[in-house]
Order: sequence, then structure tokens, then C-alpha cells
Amino acid sequence: MSRIGKQPVAVPAGVTVSKADGRKVKVKGPKGELELTLRPEVDVAVDNNELSVSVVDASNARAASAYHGMTRALLANMVAGVVKPFEKRLEIQGVGWNATMQGTKISLNVGYNKPVVLPIPKGLTVVCPDPTNIVITGCDRQVVGELAATIRRQRPPEPYQGKGVRYKGEKVERKQGKSFGS
Repeated sequence: MSRIGKQPVAVPAGVTVSKADGRKVKVKGPKGELELTLRPEVDVAVDNNELSVSVVDASNARAASAYHGMTRALLANMVAGVVKPFEKRLEIQGVGWNATMQGTKISLNVGYNKPVVLPIPKGLTVVCPDPTNIVITGCDRQVVGELAATIRRQRPPEPYQGKGVRYKGEKVERKQGKSFGS
């Protein structure tokens, strides 16, 4: 069994956790509602203020142990997300490069001949406090990280001039350009 999976998940006040259809766990809190479909190798016991994950099918102990820890981590992230939403901050560096909101889409002008327009998934809030900063918030950690990675993938930071979309506080190793000897 997994060491992480053995630890119970504390459920704070104001958060309700319920099992539905035997394989689904629903977590509802003040900031949103999330749902997780369980793997057949694991099961979740819901007590008053804690969740415990147990292994059901230990025929493949290595896989069962991995799913045990992963399920516990996913449940802990769900409980944390419905209390205090997760947040990712991105910054755009480059002359004339910016981001704007267009309803339920974000438009990125990052050096291509047309702006890159990306849809925003349901349950996420995207704000551009200024044209070169993007703030993504939501209760589902995976969806927040996935949208941030998709935006960053449009123009990752390049090492010579440092232009591109990067996470807030990300350090980009700068390389020296060509040097001509005489």
C-alpha cells in the first residue's frame, strides 16, 4: 500500500463529500463542486470529517499501490480546491505581445500574423489585469494547470532574447548569442 494513500483526507467545515453510484465521489464546497470516478482497484470511505482510501483489488500490488496514492492526492486536491480555488499566473514578455479577453475566450497576440484565440473551460475564471499578465483561477487543479500549459505552449520563452509566455517567477536560462572572432 502507498504511504500517501494511507493518510486520511481532512474535510473542513462547509464541505460535503458523498459517494454516488458506488464508483463516484462528489465534493461540494463554497467555491464549487467536483466529481471523481474511482478506479476498480480502490475504494473510498466517507466519515464525518475525513476520507480514507483503501485498496480493494490487490492482485497487482504495484498498480494498486500507485492508484491508492493517486486517488488520495486527487481527493485532497478536490477538497482543497472547493475551499480555496487554485491559481496560476502567467506573464508575457515581448514588444507588442499581449493578451485580451473576448467573452469566454482569451486572445493572445504573441508574434504570429493572427491572434491565437483559446476557449476557456467551464468552471475557470481568467482575468487579464493588464495586457501582459494572465491570472487563471478555478477549483479543479488539473484544468487550471492544463489551461496555463496550453497558453504557455503557444509561445514558450526562448533562451536568446527571453521573449515568450512564462509562469510568474519562472527563471529562463539565457544563452549567449553568436560571437565573431577576429
